[in-house]
Amino acid sequence: MKTITNQRTLKMVQLALFTAIILLMAFTPLGYIKTPGLEITLLVVPVTVGAILLGPAGGAILGGIFGLTSFAQCFGISAFGTILLSINPVGTFIVTVFSRILMGWLTAIIFMALRKGNVTKGISHAAASLIGPLLNTLFFMTTLMLFFYHTEYIQGIANSLGTGNVFTFVLAFVGVNGLIEAVVCFFLGTAVSKAIDVFSRKSGAQVS
Repeated sequence: MKTITNQRTLKMVQLALFTAIILLMAFTPLGYIKTPGLEITLLVVPVTVGAILLGPAGGAILGGIFGLTSFAQCFGISAFGTILLSINPVGTFIVTVFSRILMGWLTAIIFMALRKGNVTKGISHAAASLIGPLLNTLFFMTTLMLFFYHTEYIQGIANSLGTGNVFTFVLAFVGVNGLIEAVVCFFLGTAVSKAIDVFSRKSGAQVS
């Protein structure tokens, strides 16, 4: 009983810590790298690490917090998000929030499946750390295309990129930004999640 209580307490502390990190990064230059096109977000790193360590519920909660901060950016902070909000507020909420909840939840599900499938811890941590940002890009762009592809604003961007269909537009629009997010999260997420996991096991309160 004491071990179970310790595990729950540890997870609550970790959830609070990851929440604080996400909020700090979201409203400081630590969270976003400004580019002429789509911003590069590093918030996917704490969400992915949290999903690995805290499981599906924790991943969904952290993804939701990430999404809410992203939605908040649409109120005059992010030029791209502000325009989307003016076009379709409900669609913007789904793009920014729902896609991130799904990303955090599914990252944890996949990590748990890898662990149950006898995949070594090193590989499972690395795989989940790569899957997290890839899912973030996939769900964000899928919902963005669903709600906004045929709008005048997105079509204007598509024309400027010289793309003729939704698939070439996604590739051109995401481009290097999505690759940078994936690489950063892969290395940082793998290192941090493994380190915390090892520390937790040594302290007698194993996570996941």
